[in-house]
Amino acid sequence: MPRTGPSSRPLAAPRPVPAARPDRAVAPPATPLLTVAGGQLVAAPRSVPGRTGGAGRGGSAGRRRSSNPYLRLLATPGARAFTAGNLLARLPMGMFSVSAVIMIAGSRGSYALAGAVTATGLAATAVVAPFTARLVDRFGQARVAVPATALAVLGSLALVLCVRYEAPAWTLFAAYAATATTPNTGGMSRARWAHLHRGDPAALHTANSFEQAADELCFMLGPVLAATLCGALFPEAGTLAGAVLLMSGVLVFAAQRATEPPVTPRTRTVASPLRTPGMPALLAVFLATGAVFGSLEVVSIAHAGGAILALQAAGSCAAGLVYGSLRPARNVRLRLLLCLAGMTTLMSLPLLAATGSASLPVLALCLLVAGAATAPTMVTGMTLVQRSTRPEQLNEGMTLAVTALLGGIAAGAAAGGWLVEHAGTVTGYAAPMSAAALALVIAGAGTAVRRASRAG
Repeated sequence: MPRTGPSSRPLAAPRPVPAARPDRAVAPPATPLLTVAGGQLVAAPRSVPGRTGGAGRGGSAGRRRSSNPYLRLLATPGARAFTAGNLLARLPMGMFSVSAVIMIAGSRGSYALAGAVTATGLAATAVVAPFTARLVDRFGQARVAVPATALAVLGSLALVLCVRYEAPAWTLFAAYAATATTPNTGGMSRARWAHLHRGDPAALHTANSFEQAADELCFMLGPVLAATLCGALFPEAGTLAGAVLLMSGVLVFAAQRATEPPVTPRTRTVASPLRTPGMPALLAVFLATGAVFGSLEVVSIAHAGGAILALQAAGSCAAGLVYGSLRPARNVRLRLLLCLAGMTTLMSLPLLAATGSASLPVLALCLLVAGAATAPTMVTGMTLVQRSTRPEQLNEGMTLAVTALLGGIAAGAAAGGWLVEHAGTVTGYAAPMSAAALALVIAGAGTAVRRASRAG
């Protein structure tokens, strides 16, 4: 960016302003600012768009600025385009596992095999996703996300062919494991918001809340869409539709190069975000929080069927949107403790309803209310991850959080299933409440250790 100062030598002396017209002073020509966006050198005028007056005379655009934080967020240049692509790519995340279970169980007649295949894919994702995110940070979103998604789509197509033509069971595991290269589109979207609104905590708070609400919406609609397609068309329809949506969405998302965070050159070896002070405890909180979701899902399906889970996701989605309209917390760690305490309290509602043999509508209402603590907790946790991670490692840091969350979901599902089988569904509802309490204890211990280290 060109710099000017007292020592700069002008090319020509400025023309004097006529004394008779002091109110019509000639303004200096607007020198363009040079900057880099999406790997390209672009020029922008120094004047602020939409401002026709001086500093004290804002134009009509300033007066028409919306008071809705989400409308202001989506008014960011390029935001709507990459958000549309990201939502399109994120919807299949809630489709693939349900589609695989329906497809494999219907063809092979074994839910055990279907569950083992999807569990293998989850484990593979937990291992591969951080490395994919590290490549995204090092080489850019577009250069990594598109080929990684193409490889994952090929894995989905291979799974369809193996099921269709009755290939050996081990091929199902190999094909579904190949889908682990799917990039963390939610993390990449959050990285774009962090790049566009760096230094604006209020906008980042709203953006994180919006992304969490989008997660809940996609995981609420994805299973319904998958089950509908598999039932109305043919068993492989859900997987095929998910593959098309994923590839199309990532292509649209990656094409928005103007909003892509620039790659920061690394002149030295950078330590993993895992070695950042406070990050291991934060990931442990995500692990325990994932156990809340995994156990709640299994126990609710066993107790009342899978459709009731949509209410928990709906409560979380609504709470996320409301939370994003509030002011960001000054003490984010204290806010996380409050959110986890609220989650522990609200997760006791389904247990109380099941213990009291309440009717299904009462249990549904309890799940709806219990979901209200999910989004605020996740938004606050992701905010801490963003603040604890170096800018050039942001995708890797957020993917580690998602990986911990997935690991917790798998562990919670296993624990919830064991409780349901050995103690019944009523006792099973104690699992999500206990996992939330564990997350609260871990977060409290991490905060105490952090304060002690600072005091020492």
